[in-house]
Amino acid sequence: MATEKTSAGLSLGLIQMRCVAEPQKNLARALTLIDQAASKGAQMIALPELFSSLYFCQENNKKFFELAEPVPGPTTELLAKKAKELGIVLIGSIFEKAPNGDTFNTAVILDADGSLKGKYRKVHIPDDLKNHYSELFYFKPGDLGFVSAKTRFATVGSLVCWDQWYPEAARATVLKGAEILFYPTAIGWQLSEKGREIGKKEFDAW
Repeated sequence: MATEKTSAGLSLGLIQMRCVAEPQKNLARALTLIDQAASKGAQMIALPELFSSLYFCQENNKKFFELAEPVPGPTTELLAKKAKELGIVLIGSIFEKAPNGDTFNTAVILDADGSLKGKYRKVHIPDDLKNHYSELFYFKPGDLGFVSAKTRFATVGSLVCWDQWYPEAARATVLKGAEILFYPTAIGWQLSEKGREIGKKEFDAW
């Protein structure tokens, strides 16, 4: 967990956490880290991509669809309550199940009063099972377009992980008014690449 001030004097909190297989343990850990970041002055806090579970896209297994939930839903309601309690803006990442049954990798923007101000469904979906990110098995490409939301502290946009490689996504979100961009991300270091040049290049690129 890290906090940093922007040039406008806002304090941002970025949470990186080790996840486990039990969602309730991850949620409890996330809430603890949110409290810690807020206690250090963070006004806007972002959680990692799909933080309530292990990164399940490393394999194709239908059992993981059981983790999907609606938005609003249990996780967003929990985060909204915490945002309102602390008077902070929260960016959370949810495995969303839409009313028609489609599933998405979704970022939500919760304002300091607990209201849901924005929802973005990841547009750029990486798919390479060999390299442990088989996301098209689980997620439809986002269908809501790029989103910015006016919050108590700033107008913000959230993209997700792989969207970082596509500058037009950032440009489109800023054109919608976003002053700050958040990218919840679940990228890790593959031990098989640690001693190879490709590993260093990928690390530096991220």
